[in-house]
Amino acid sequence: MIQLKDVNKTYEDGFQALKSISLDFQDEKINVLIGPSGCGKTTTMKLLNKLIDYTEGTILMNGKNIQEINTIELRREMGYVIQNIGLFPHMTIFNNVAAVPKLLKWDKKRIEKKVHELLTMVNLDPDTYKNRYPSELSGGQQQRIGVIRALAADPDIILMDEPFSALDPISRDQLQDELIRLQKEIKKTIIFVTHDMDEAIKIADQIILMKDGEVVQRGAPSELLANPANDFVKEFIGPKRLLTHESALELRRMINTDTPTVRPDESIEETLKIMIDKQISYVPVVSEDKKFKGIVSIYDAIAQSAGSVKEITHNPPELIREGHDAAEALNIMAGSDASLFPVVAEDNTFIGVIHNHDHMKLLEENVAMQGGSAK
Repeated sequence: MIQLKDVNKTYEDGFQALKSISLDFQDEKINVLIGPSGCGKTTTMKLLNKLIDYTEGTILMNGKNIQEINTIELRREMGYVIQNIGLFPHMTIFNNVAAVPKLLKWDKKRIEKKVHELLTMVNLDPDTYKNRYPSELSGGQQQRIGVIRALAADPDIILMDEPFSALDPISRDQLQDELIRLQKEIKKTIIFVTHDMDEAIKIADQIILMKDGEVVQRGAPSELLANPANDFVKEFIGPKRLLTHESALELRRMINTDTPTVRPDESIEETLKIMIDKQISYVPVVSEDKKFKGIVSIYDAIAQSAGSVKEITHNPPELIREGHDAAEALNIMAGSDASLFPVVAEDNTFIGVIHNHDHMKLLEENVAMQGGSAK
């Protein structure tokens, strides 16, 4: 665990960049430092690998004061990803990724295996990319290399200083998704600096919002959205994001998680019995691993009484996703005469359904919220 205890940073000109900062970074989580320019977020990050020194206080890593840890050894324990990537232009991708393992004197086979694993991990074919040079890659591909280079020596801690801010919106969104996916696999303690609240909300397990060298509020994205500590937090998050979060909460309240489901291999005869018993016209089809497979209607079940459910399963034109807000859900529902609308997670795990009779209630509440926000 990384802990800061009453840490101050004052520069020679008297500017106090940090004012008695005390916080814990969550292990194996993405911790996002965010705030306006000059708030102290980058300063806080740079203290962790001794790029700058603090004036007062204590920083502990796994209970040990970092002042007692050799600087070179400390930095080798951390990966570091920066905005401008910093790849060596005259070295191949292989040698860029292998740079730190070579310094650590890993043997050749171990290095080759690690580089191949990492390139594969970020969907860059090793045989295609390992002998290319940075100039032959797109900005997004270069940034992927920057990330896996930081992972090459398998450090426990990764520092990421606005790594995606120079990319176009599409590449940035893709790399945010990639980071979330990677973190589920690698489970590192990541300290991520950004000025973009949308990015923070999307990727963070813990958001640390700073202003004028102090921590104003920290917590999970949902905590900040649901309970902003003061007007500064509300303003920094923005009324549109707060409204969207409230709208998403309204949607979640509409989801029925107790609805009956059937498996793809269930018999049509048995499914028909369930639908008649529950007095429902449609039933979601869900696999044993909880993945949504489609919907069966009672009319199709009556028309084909023999066989298995998978033979009469059909998919809705569009699914309501867990991250949707009420407005997005209403757009999907508009013009549909379906009696229920399945709700799934991003990985297609079935969550529940919204019934058609809740459609108008959701619409009324969404309109009321929109009207309230306009006042």
